[in-house]
Amino acid sequence: MSETTGLKQNNHQVFDVSINFPPQIGSKCYDDDGRLKRTGTVWTASAHIITAVIGSGVLSLAWAVAQLGWIAGPTVMIMFSFVTYYTSSLLAACYRSGDPNTGKRNYTYMDAVRANLGGFQVKVCVAIQYMNLFGVAIGYTIAASISLIAIERSSCFHTKGHESPCRVSSNPYMIAFGVVEIIFSQIPDFDQIWWLSIVAAIMSFTYSTIGLGLGISKVAENGKIKGSLTGISIDAVSETQKIWRTFQALGAIAFAYSYSLILIEIQDTLKSPPSESKTMKRATFISVAVTTIFYMFCGCFGYAAFGDMSPGNLLTGFGFYNPYWLLDIANVAIVIHLVGAYQVYCQPLFAFVEKTANEWFPDSKIITKEIQIPIPGFKPLKLNLFRLVWRTLFVILTTIISMLMPFFNDVVGILGAFGFWPLTVYFPVEMYIVQKRIPKWSMKWICFQILSMTCLMISLAAGVGSFAGVVTDLKVYRPFKTSY
Repeated sequence: MSETTGLKQNNHQVFDVSINFPPQIGSKCYDDDGRLKRTGTVWTASAHIITAVIGSGVLSLAWAVAQLGWIAGPTVMIMFSFVTYYTSSLLAACYRSGDPNTGKRNYTYMDAVRANLGGFQVKVCVAIQYMNLFGVAIGYTIAASISLIAIERSSCFHTKGHESPCRVSSNPYMIAFGVVEIIFSQIPDFDQIWWLSIVAAIMSFTYSTIGLGLGISKVAENGKIKGSLTGISIDAVSETQKIWRTFQALGAIAFAYSYSLILIEIQDTLKSPPSESKTMKRATFISVAVTTIFYMFCGCFGYAAFGDMSPGNLLTGFGFYNPYWLLDIANVAIVIHLVGAYQVYCQPLFAFVEKTANEWFPDSKIITKEIQIPIPGFKPLKLNLFRLVWRTLFVILTTIISMLMPFFNDVVGILGAFGFWPLTVYFPVEMYIVQKRIPKWSMKWICFQILSMTCLMISLAAGVGSFAGVVTDLKVYRPFKTSY
């Protein structure tokens, strides 16, 4: 009996007229689940994570530290890094159900929730996870457009002087970013974007390093370290604003560490042995350690350089004007990184919708058939009509919403607050309790619940602060007319 090649490769069907023998499970070409052998390593997984984590969130950390001050700012960052690493390790242990080496694989975050928790919690997880991914796409579109605008404004300031308004509309840049994402979104599978993650990770280090370097040089130029132990003073903002901004800063830091929602998908690219959970824990440790060091430097040196006046986006808020060419390089690196990060986050959502459509309409040629378009000198391009239409519409929708609500710091805070507790803490903790059969009311179970409830309180506070920021921004906002 023949089997179509690639039938199970990341939820996409590839039809081929040639006759093939069934895959030999556990053979050199196939893994124990019958899928093509995975090739991911600790380094490719680390690259995927760093691409997802060191995103636009790093640029708002100086502002976040400015709201919290020298004591609470670094403390909160270290706390979030520890919680993220610990709960990610719990989540990595849930990739396989049962035995960590031979148990049934869970290909997505939702599969892991279904296997361990089931029922109503699966539906809640689906809603939260994919709404969060949708929100991240919007946040990255806004961030990319702000960086593109910063390049144009940087040249304008260099030519016309720092006092020139240099107003630029964000809409053309959001549309341009959307067009690029429409093209890249046609890449069928997560496995096939490893190279995009490597490039994006390099870019993230590039602009983070430039931001850090400029912060250090600004501190040297000032001859002193700005800021205070308790953050922005009541003289600069009202007491109510201080509270909202403090809460919003928690959301910004939570967003900077959010990647748990795609951890299982990244883990599903790893080869074994060693077991995927061991490799993923190593990759998580490397990635969180590296990003925390970067975050501490970027956030703290940014605050030391500007104090209460720390901009919402370190490289586009024009705390720095020179060297303008270096700012342009940093912002180009941000845009390239965000192109890759957008795909890393959206590929699981794309795969989910296409898998669901495939299950509902298994006989539809529009959904299942892939057309191979020959490209001289390259592998044939596999084009699927449903993938082309649905992914294009998705990118168009996120671009339009970004043009309607271009509030970078507020969107970042809301995404961090909305996704941190359920996806980074609650579901990993509950799944681990089920997986390891931890008795209810045991000391370990009580400690897990305390961790979960504490993080819930932080998420609620961050959400309230961020929504308050949106309400404030909407008072002076005109749709599709935003300029910087």
